[in-house]
Amino acid sequence: MIQFKDVCMAYGDNPVLHDLNLTIEDGMLVVLIGPSGCGKTTTLQLINRLLNPTSGQVLIDGVDIQTMNPVELRRTIGYVIQEIGLFPHMTIEQNIEIVPKLLKWPEEKRKERTAELLNLVGLDPETYAGRYPAHLSGGQQQRIGLLRALAAQPPIILMDEPFGALDPITRDTLQDEIKSLQKKLKKTIVFVTHDMSEAIKIADIIVLMKEGIVLQAASPETLLSEPANEFVEQFIGRHHTSIGKADTVADVMRHKVFWVSSDMGFAQTIAMMEHKQVSSIIVVDENKKLMGSIGIEDLIGQSKPGKTVADMPLKNITTISPEAPAKDAFDLLIKNKLDVLVVVDEEEHVLGVVTKTSMVKSLAKLVWKENEKHGRA
Repeated sequence: MIQFKDVCMAYGDNPVLHDLNLTIEDGMLVVLIGPSGCGKTTTLQLINRLLNPTSGQVLIDGVDIQTMNPVELRRTIGYVIQEIGLFPHMTIEQNIEIVPKLLKWPEEKRKERTAELLNLVGLDPETYAGRYPAHLSGGQQQRIGLLRALAAQPPIILMDEPFGALDPITRDTLQDEIKSLQKKLKKTIVFVTHDMSEAIKIADIIVLMKEGIVLQAASPETLLSEPANEFVEQFIGRHHTSIGKADTVADVMRHKVFWVSSDMGFAQTIAMMEHKQVSSIIVVDENKKLMGSIGIEDLIGQSKPGKTVADMPLKNITTISPEAPAKDAFDLLIKNKLDVLVVVDEEEHVLGVVTKTSMVKSLAKLVWKENEKHGRA
């Protein structure tokens, strides 16, 4: 548990945080968001003592971190930034092993951990461990930055706008991936962003700040449906006003769907997942009817000549009708903490998918159009 107790922060005569009181529970993905200069990055950096408060306390599991050695503290906290900061002269394996090596892990344990992590994000260790950062795409480099933060199994991960420099498709994929990893690893993640759509998609709790003050800390659903004050409502305005006015799932679904046929071979499926930079993929039969989904972890090491995806047990995936109210899709995503809903017709043919990001973007467009229509009137 991370606690801020009456924390104030100032640079000379310029206050940045005012009496910050905030509790971040274990295993939660908490997003800090707000206008530029609101104090979100300062709040993040107080957790690993890159900054020290002017007054007040920051505690981890009840211990004031000012009593801890800052170097030892940082070795127990993962840190991921937008610039990634991979060492270009080191291989991917060497980059991931930096903290475990500092902690004097045996070489065999370090190699096992590196292979485990690479497999976790669908990167084959034999292919990628010996490569250098320059040989990777931006999305792959960001994955390695995340794996480096996870390498020593820290209970807390800090992420400062980690996906801000990526293209929209890669960013969307990595948002899905961080949410999936969060479910598997149960880490406490504190994530800074300026993108409300990103916050809605990934957060368990959104902390909305303004001028060094927390205006509201709540689940995405509560923030959207019950904003604490006028500023919060204005900040999330287009998202908030669209919920409940939306039409059907068909209006907000994403038509472009990544899927594989059940008769596709393992190697081909893995290659497609690597190309699309996804860790799981929808499986359909020859008539494009939904069969389930399969993850990269199910396929690694299983490849045999003649073996197809149909030979593997598939995971169930939540579906929704295109005629269902858009709000039903939003409620399902939030309440069940889902990454994706598959839109199917009465015969289970796959028509599209709904994610939090795709939904918010579609709903925002609807509202903007409505606003423009009233503006012209």
